[in-house]
Amino acid sequence: MVIFCHGFTGRKDGPMFELIADTLQAHGIASIRFDFNGHGESEGDFKDMTVPNEIEDAKKVVAYVRDLRYVSSLAIVGHSQGGVVAAMTAGQLSEELGRPAFKAVALMAPAAVLRDDAIRGNTMGKQYDPFDPGEYVELWGGLKLGGQYIRTAFSLPIYETAVKYQGPALIIHGNGDRVVPYTYGERFHQIWPMSELVIQEYFDHGFSQNIYRTTDIVSDYLIKQLK
Repeated sequence: MVIFCHGFTGRKDGPMFELIADTLQAHGIASIRFDFNGHGESEGDFKDMTVPNEIEDAKKVVAYVRDLRYVSSLAIVGHSQGGVVAAMTAGQLSEELGRPAFKAVALMAPAAVLRDDAIRGNTMGKQYDPFDPGEYVELWGGLKLGGQYIRTAFSLPIYETAVKYQGPALIIHGNGDRVVPYTYGERFHQIWPMSELVIQEYFDHGFSQNIYRTTDIVSDYLIKQLK
């Protein structure tokens, strides 16, 4: 079973995850996609979303999946902020279990830059006072980023938590990513000795140059680890 974690302002039914899920299904591997709180079909207000409460969302999905009798092995995939959530969820659960919590982790352009963005006071191009963000910061289209998101991101122990997972992993990132520089993906590779790193030449944050090539790489890796 593969759990998918979408990115900031994303939805569970994004095309990359659908392509990977369809390929996995063709190889007899089930998957589950969900919307984080404040996104898509899930309850809650986007303004109340934080990375820590998205981690709690992911852990609830893991707990649900573990109770399914037909699930024998588990992997987690995350894109952008969902990659940070997947990595930190893997770290937290592995620490609790005393062993790797997943058979595999796959991070697609993991947005570990979000902590540095909060410290700089600039998220998605919107500037604010990082020491006093107020109740919320208004982004594009009237979207409100909660002050609590910024306050928690400011000191978020992303790599310090992720390192507690020491199992197989894939990190895939484009070196043309202008949202999250690929060096943030490289650092996950540095802290995970059992990981594989794929840098895609000129690819952007959404892998729009060729999402089929990207999703094939992720699908092939997951099939190899789970079959």
